[in-house]
Amino acid sequence: MKRLPLSVLMAVFFGWLLWTVSARQAALFLVGIGLGAVLAGKRFGFTTGWRLLVENKDPRGVFGQLLLLALAAALAMPLLGHFPELTAALGPPSVSLLVGAFVFGLCMQIADGCGSGTLYKAGMGIPMNTAILPLFALGSFLGSAHLGWWLELGRLPAVGLVGTWGWLPALAATLAALALIGFAVRRYTAGARPQNLSSPWERRWVTGAIWLAILATLNLVLAGQPWGVVYGFGLWAAKIANATGAVDLAHNWFWSQPGNAARLQETMLLDVTSITNIGILAGALWVAAGKPAAAKPLTGTQWLVALAAGLVLGYSSRLAFGCNVGAMLSGISTGSIHGWIWVPLAFAGTIFGLRIRRHFGF
Repeated sequence: MKRLPLSVLMAVFFGWLLWTVSARQAALFLVGIGLGAVLAGKRFGFTTGWRLLVENKDPRGVFGQLLLLALAAALAMPLLGHFPELTAALGPPSVSLLVGAFVFGLCMQIADGCGSGTLYKAGMGIPMNTAILPLFALGSFLGSAHLGWWLELGRLPAVGLVGTWGWLPALAATLAALALIGFAVRRYTAGARPQNLSSPWERRWVTGAIWLAILATLNLVLAGQPWGVVYGFGLWAAKIANATGAVDLAHNWFWSQPGNAARLQETMLLDVTSITNIGILAGALWVAAGKPAAAKPLTGTQWLVALAAGLVLGYSSRLAFGCNVGAMLSGISTGSIHGWIWVPLAFAGTIFGLRIRRHFGF
């Protein structure tokens, strides 16, 4: 579809949301469009950045992510400190988190995308990610349905640094930790960077980080909660399962929680995560409009491995209380300890995932 008719459709949908749903949801749709346009236009891939660091000792993607985390924290933490109605992306340290983060990091390299990566690449029409998206949603739903059992294996209370220390000490500690990681990455890649790179910074990663930090902050202000992706996927599958009677969710630990039970009965358009996800798809589609999706042809075995990884990716994302967006970006930028636990485990999983990826010739 060309950009002009697509722009008209997006404008009509925005107007319909404004008229029939709410101004907030219409505004969040615009935020989602911006997120999708930045992710697709800058090809700001969390999965890609980690892969470039491990395989090529190219730090530019990871430095872009560190900049994003620092900017998002600098914007979000003062807001959380001054406006108690805003919530942080808190998750409990748990067996579920440990297993889920590692498996997620492994599978995202095989599936060539995290939550946001799968979403924007599907919006761009890349066949593998488009096929993975519904399986990601199914996996996320299955993970949510089993989450109560996983949490019974052991968990601690969720800890938020802003609530515990105050926003200024929390921000200082976060920036110091990010700087330390940046120093370690710089030392790791020193003397081994490809193409004689003189700087760990690249324009597209820097501008992408700035725009994503701004848009994530707008999401926090409008939605009252940080940017997330995974919950929307699971909700979509849960609504289908609930509507068809395939599963009785009335007594499920996760879906019987008051907020989740209410969302099962409401229109999907009232869910803040779903509406930004729809916007991301639209924004990525707009960027890719009129351009054929560049994708390497896959063998039958590669398709089976990728689709299986996509299903497990969704399942593990729910166990880990988010993906690179919900757990890493939103968790760390709003001061959640679980975000800092998620990162090293997911990165360890990525190392194994890259070996599997190479084995199957992706």
